[in-house]
Amino acid sequence: MTPEEVGERMTAQLATDDADAGQVTAGVSDGGPGHERAVVDVPVARWREAVGAARDPGALGCDFFDWLTAVDELADGFTVVAHLWSSRRKHGLLLRTRLPRESATVESVVELFPGAAWHERETYEMFGITFAGHPDLRPLLLPPEFEGHPLRKEFVLASRVAKAWPGAKEPGESEQPGAAKRAPMRPPGVPDPNEWGPLKGKVPPPETPSRRASGDRPTRPAGDRPARPAGERPARPVGERPARPARPGRESDAAASPPEPGSAEETPGTPEETPGMPEETPGMPEETPGSAEETPGSAEETPGTPEETPGTPEETPGMPEARTDGEAD
Repeated sequence: MTPEEVGERMTAQLATDDADAGQVTAGVSDGGPGHERAVVDVPVARWREAVGAARDPGALGCDFFDWLTAVDELADGFTVVAHLWSSRRKHGLLLRTRLPRESATVESVVELFPGAAWHERETYEMFGITFAGHPDLRPLLLPPEFEGHPLRKEFVLASRVAKAWPGAKEPGESEQPGAAKRAPMRPPGVPDPNEWGPLKGKVPPPETPSRRASGDRPTRPAGDRPARPAGERPARPVGERPARPARPGRESDAAASPPEPGSAEETPGTPEETPGMPEETPGMPEETPGSAEETPGSAEETPGTPEETPGTPEETPGMPEARTDGEAD
């Protein structure tokens, strides 16, 4: 059966015409698919009756008692919760009832489920709820001299007050000696040691550090930080950076570019030598006074121009040497 069907059947099982018997409501708990449970709330006077109806094989058949506990609801009292399970039909049921805080008493179900004895004893000593009809209602876990019910929300956790914190420092204490301490944070249920316990009225209040006023901080005088004088960083001298070398393949362009005026590389009026042509032409004088070959400061050949073409004879065979102006015929 689904949780909804379990709740409907349990509600129908406890239905009555008596208006004073109280109302029975059903719902479904959270938990996701496969973990939901039918939740049925019953009046405290019908608690034992509801557990017996859930155990009835002809109704729900919840033959296994899983657990029983309580929840402190503060001003609303206590909620007693029991979980039952059907080992044959594989469905569960959560039964709940609400008890007033002033008279926290509910009927025991040990006669229906003997395994509930220990659960009722633990709930009795932790919450102070009395289970009427329990055969041996005495503390289960705590020593006989223990006073109070630890799972009630008004219970004072006295161990943190009576015994010092085992750590080196309390939360909020500073590592610097003499530094002001901020108030330590206390967990829920731990009272102030100055209000409860053996140190009541003996613990001085924590020192509150005084906040510095707005005028306490000195102002920095004007001109405290000297300004950098102008020209402190020297400029880079001109020509310190070396010239970038020419890229490969640019030499032919530089050779083809015309020389600047006044350059000693070439003298105006001096013919260049054509590559592949002989150095001297037959019938022409070898040296002419005032020619470009003897001009002071002039270059003999244009850079990059070969002096002689390989395989070309220096003089043509069979041709007479050129005569100078001073020689006779």
